[in-house]
Amino acid sequence: MTADRHGHRMSHTGADALVHYERALDHLLFFRPEVAEAAGSALAASPRSVMGQVLAAYLGVLGTEEKDAAAARDAFRRFRSGLDEAALTSRERMHLAAAGAWLDGDLHRAGRLLGDLTVAHPRDVLALFAGHQHDFLTGDAQRLRDRIGGALGAWEADDPHRGPLLGMYAFGLEESGHYERAEEAGLEALARHPRDVWAIHGVVHTYEMRGRFTDGIRFLDARTDDWSDGTLLTVHNWWHYALYTLELGDAARVLEIYDAALHHEESAGVAMQLLDAAALLWRLYLAGEEQGGRWTRLADAWERRDDGAHYAFNDAHAVMAYVGAGRIGRAERLVADRQRWLTEAAPTVSNRAMTADIGLPVCRALIAYGRQEYDRAADLLLPVRHRLHTFGGSHAQRDAVQRTLVEAALRAGRTELARTLLSERIQLRPVCPYNWSAQARLEEQLGDPARAAAARKKAAAQAAQ
Repeated sequence: MTADRHGHRMSHTGADALVHYERALDHLLFFRPEVAEAAGSALAASPRSVMGQVLAAYLGVLGTEEKDAAAARDAFRRFRSGLDEAALTSRERMHLAAAGAWLDGDLHRAGRLLGDLTVAHPRDVLALFAGHQHDFLTGDAQRLRDRIGGALGAWEADDPHRGPLLGMYAFGLEESGHYERAEEAGLEALARHPRDVWAIHGVVHTYEMRGRFTDGIRFLDARTDDWSDGTLLTVHNWWHYALYTLELGDAARVLEIYDAALHHEESAGVAMQLLDAAALLWRLYLAGEEQGGRWTRLADAWERRDDGAHYAFNDAHAVMAYVGAGRIGRAERLVADRQRWLTEAAPTVSNRAMTADIGLPVCRALIAYGRQEYDRAADLLLPVRHRLHTFGGSHAQRDAVQRTLVEAALRAGRTELARTLLSERIQLRPVCPYNWSAQARLEEQLGDPARAAAARKKAAAQAAQ
């Protein structure tokens, strides 16, 4: 029996497989696409490697790809059917249980098991990485922060894996509202590993939430070679760059980024990338900008996937694409399919509650907005706006839905609701050109041209910072 670099025993794992496994972990931590090949090589060298099989299982679910998860579930069940689990270490048994629960759709049980595992083995980097991504996919900001924070005390300052853990911690801190501390942790991670794209991503989020759009662009420009190509996070970080650019009012540059990086003929068509493309175009849609050809191509990409019910957050972005492309009927068919699925899904499948409680109301609201039924869109979103995090994503990602509520209230002439929503946004994020431009439109509806002019002036000044 071999042991990994942190001293964890590795059942049924030969020396060659261990080398490939450790290499795969490094690729995973830094979001390198080579992780799949390295993980496959580990299993080719030792097909019965428990941790090799566990790693393959996690890779099958982390991308929220329904077909990948199904294939991983079948392979994992075959592996476990002939396995004497009583002969394994307790750590390996906990990983098997967590991965199995996740593959069966019980994300929340998987998260709890990974939490227990980290308490017992705080230097298990795979458990920390998988748990961190789990917390992101379930929108649990406090666990996103504390899962990593609770383990960091067990790591020596010079451990090579402490750097990427700090990058994870930065994102958890940001999603919990600790923006300065998050920036500090992210920059410390980058001082150790400049190409840590998750740490770059964490710092970028802090600038987004504080309205430091110009600083964000400068930060990304200074590190272009470290994040802009060849990683599993490349498209998402370009999406952040586009968000900054959109706030600064440069719509032409936003579309250049979209066409070059977010969605084009050679795009992979994976869910994580398509949802970024949809979320960006939807912001332009809310601003009244038509992007017919882009919407058509994006909606085609979603249709080619032919996804079943797997992750409600993805469904909402597919509906954005269908609505943007004018395919209301296709969006309604997706909603009807998910409604039928709810009658069949087991209560332990986490996506059941995600879909019923948040996914379907959001999808129906997006459809209503596309039909110009703005009152209905607002009424559908109001009851869920404080619970959107429970179907996953980050604050920045979910803001597309929050803005839909603001725009629906404005277009429906519901000025009291719009005033409340915009006051909330402005008090929380006083530096945000969108907030002030929306405030200007509200003041125009209320018949106060002086206040409208003042709000437009503030929006313009912030965009020109």
